[in-house]
Amino acid sequence: MASRDYYEVLGVAKGANAEEIKSAYKKLAFQLHPDRNKDSGAEARFKELSEAYAVLSDDRKRRLYDQYGKEGFSQQFTQEDIFRGSAGTFRQTFSDEDMESFGDLFSSFFGGGFGGFSGGRGRRGPSRGSDLQAHVEVSLEEAFRGTERELRFTRLSACPKCKGSKAEPGSEVRKCPDCMGSGQVRRSQRIGFFQSIVMTPCRKCAGTGKVVEAECRGCRGAGAVESNENIAVKIPAGAYDGLTLRLRGEGEASREGGSPGDLYAVISVLPHPEFAVDGRDLRLEKRISFSTAALGGRISVPTIDGGSAEVRIPEGTQTNTSFRLRGQGMPEVGGGRRGDEIVRVLVETPRNLTSRQRELLEELEGGSGPGLEAKEKKGKRRTKKEGLLGLFG
Repeated sequence: MASRDYYEVLGVAKGANAEEIKSAYKKLAFQLHPDRNKDSGAEARFKELSEAYAVLSDDRKRRLYDQYGKEGFSQQFTQEDIFRGSAGTFRQTFSDEDMESFGDLFSSFFGGGFGGFSGGRGRRGPSRGSDLQAHVEVSLEEAFRGTERELRFTRLSACPKCKGSKAEPGSEVRKCPDCMGSGQVRRSQRIGFFQSIVMTPCRKCAGTGKVVEAECRGCRGAGAVESNENIAVKIPAGAYDGLTLRLRGEGEASREGGSPGDLYAVISVLPHPEFAVDGRDLRLEKRISFSTAALGGRISVPTIDGGSAEVRIPEGTQTNTSFRLRGQGMPEVGGGRRGDEIVRVLVETPRNLTSRQRELLEELEGGSGPGLEAKEKKGKRRTKKEGLLGLFG
């Protein structure tokens, strides 16, 4: 049994819940795994850690441990029982990705000695082909409505003569005599007190489990050849810069007879002369005249679908004021509500004023003066507006 308290080994409090125990174990297991940590004592600490987790992750064992302590608990369970439980719960603790990075932790470290754990993964089989990546440029209008592009590239494809078998047509394909068709060979080594059984790809057949009588002359036994490909890629409406499309099976062929890789098309949306993209919203700058900003009015702005929309400018609008056109932006990929078009107006200040324009501006700045009747003020204001509209646009 471990010399330290199990809670101390995991670095958690006695009242820790199952998720806290699992998280602490996962973190420490990565740090102490012998394939990652070559420090002296790491192997022993990893064994101690696994033992502690096997007990504290099991509700029944944990209750007995909390009630009787280490001494009383050791009378209920043997160390082999504890480790058998650890091997059984290890896969529940780590995801498939974690297990891959550990390199079949228990099968390599313990040699499958605890409940047959190491045999769970089985033969890996031939590796798949390499993935490929291509960049596709589209305009903002094309991204808005969706389009199609033809990609031209070179990749490894299955040999058309042998269909990827590596064998000359008519020749025999036999089971590999070294690995007996498994694609893997076993080798054993000792790690401390444990006998480790490690499975490695067979060198004779490169992990395929097969050997050919005569190599294909078309690919010289490689199983794959370079080929020039043309593939049509559909760009969905609403595509955005950095969107990655996955084309399954369109990558390179496997040299070992496995499945082909995938092709990833990365979308780049070219800059637009008028619109700037902000998520699903589109931003546009529009210059308006001084008189339109001061007196109000309506302006027309372009939209991404090739049409136009009208924006009402209130009286007294200041430069850099933004107006939102609902539903005139980019759509979501796969459908859904469109974003908005946001129009920012920039007021153009008039230059090289005529004497009449200056007079009207000074009159506007000074006001109509006190003592006038409301009706007279309204009439004069209308006259000034008409004059401004005529002189300043």
